[in-house]
Amino acid sequence: MVLKLTQQQQQQMYRHAQNTYPEECCGILFGRFQSNGETAIVEVWETENAWEAESKRFEAVSPEANDQGLSKRNRFTIEPATLLQAQKYARRENLEIVGIYHSHPDHLARPSEFDRAIAWDSYSYLIISVQQGTVVDCRSWVLDDQQHFQEETLVTEGCH
Repeated sequence: MVLKLTQQQQQQMYRHAQNTYPEECCGILFGRFQSNGETAIVEVWETENAWEAESKRFEAVSPEANDQGLSKRNRFTIEPATLLQAQKYARRENLEIVGIYHSHPDHLARPSEFDRAIAWDSYSYLIISVQQGTVVDCRSWVLDDQQHFQEETLVTEGCH
């Protein structure tokens, strides 16, 4: 389990996370699953955090989804229309959606129970910890066969 990205892609996500602080940012990772088990990111899409507009649809997955204490500061969602647009784009560009990234403002770069509840098999989940407006950590996670997150190796390559 290895997720490969460029320094430029990493910096794009870091800027997005810092610019949206103290709210969570989110986005889509396009790339290719390689035969050696590695996943290579080709493109990063920044998306809007649509939590307030979309939180109702998570009630079945996570009953606390509409708890008044939950907001864009500790939850994210990507609108279904944006995901559909991303799927069409990936098909047209001969890419795959390989993952999702989001930030954890003033929290560790570890998945929450909510993150696990909404995760899809085979996707990488890159989490960026932003402490007081500055990125301090970035980790990637994938679900195992028991639907628990396992950390995957994150490899940042120089710009070519």
